[in-house]
Amino acid sequence: MKNKNFWQKLKLTKRPFFCIAPMADVTDAPFRKMFSKYGKPDVMWTEMVSCDGLMHEEKAEQKPRGSKYPARDRLALSFIYDESERPIVAQIFGGDPETFRETAKYVRELGFDGIDINMGCPDHGINKQNAGANLIKSPKLAQEIIKATKEGAGDIPVSVKTRIGFNKNEIDTWIPAILSAKPAALTIHGRTRKEMSKVSAHWDEVAKCVELAKDTDTVIIGNGDVKSLEEGRKRRDESGVDGIMVGRGIFGNPWFFNEKIKKSDLPLSEILKVMLEHARLFEELLGGKKPFVLMRKHFGSYVGGFPGASELRAKLMTTECADEVEKVIKNFEL
Repeated sequence: MKNKNFWQKLKLTKRPFFCIAPMADVTDAPFRKMFSKYGKPDVMWTEMVSCDGLMHEEKAEQKPRGSKYPARDRLALSFIYDESERPIVAQIFGGDPETFRETAKYVRELGFDGIDINMGCPDHGINKQNAGANLIKSPKLAQEIIKATKEGAGDIPVSVKTRIGFNKNEIDTWIPAILSAKPAALTIHGRTRKEMSKVSAHWDEVAKCVELAKDTDTVIIGNGDVKSLEEGRKRRDESGVDGIMVGRGIFGNPWFFNEKIKKSDLPLSEILKVMLEHARLFEELLGGKKPFVLMRKHFGSYVGGFPGASELRAKLMTTECADEVEKVIKNFEL
């Protein structure tokens, strides 16, 4: 059963709480399920999904393809989840309030615990749609989108993920504009859109955002360059955030959020066994729907720091299925 007030409960019971960052072609169903098994974070996030794609109707003159919304079947793969992942938040992006309202209704019907609006993605193609980080340039539109999403979401909480600015630091104007729309939670990536990930995250600016939010009910989550639970707790102490979101630091490490196990303490055989399990889970949940090549990016993260790692990675990068992954592992001299 959904906990409709999970953000406030987390704020009161666990500081910091830890979240998986939404990442395209990374935080899919098999990836999240691996974390549910080996080291579950406090909150899960899906990949971000286009509101326009989900709500795009088949035109009457086009040949029927079995669905009123032909793109939805494909995009909905990003919304596959199971009960072990709760609380789980669906992230969406777009630039039209009405489309957000309708998407929120759809997401609510799917049973998610929360809806998150992406206002920080730096991708040029997404920004051209007046979505992602481009909304930083349009605070009034951003507020309208939050309002519309909340109307569609009903009683499940709506949150926002953003950056500290577009071309420059804009927290003094941008963050209050978002907070005035009263999102349940706000994740702040400590870089501008222009900076991408080329510089270290500005956690001092994240701390200023916490101060700006101190008289609100919005839960504040910090994001950027966290590579361990210990570092996350240090960032909490420095900035005062309620939660920590981790992105690149979790690649190839489903034990990241596990207090009892560190990947560095595990034998290589166990790491490779879990990597193969991940590959088989990808085939089970997404086989024939998404290309296996998407798994390859994970192999490079699982494998490293031991003699022969480069050679093993090179062979794994040519695999086309889980059986081939198993064969490569078996032929590797441990």
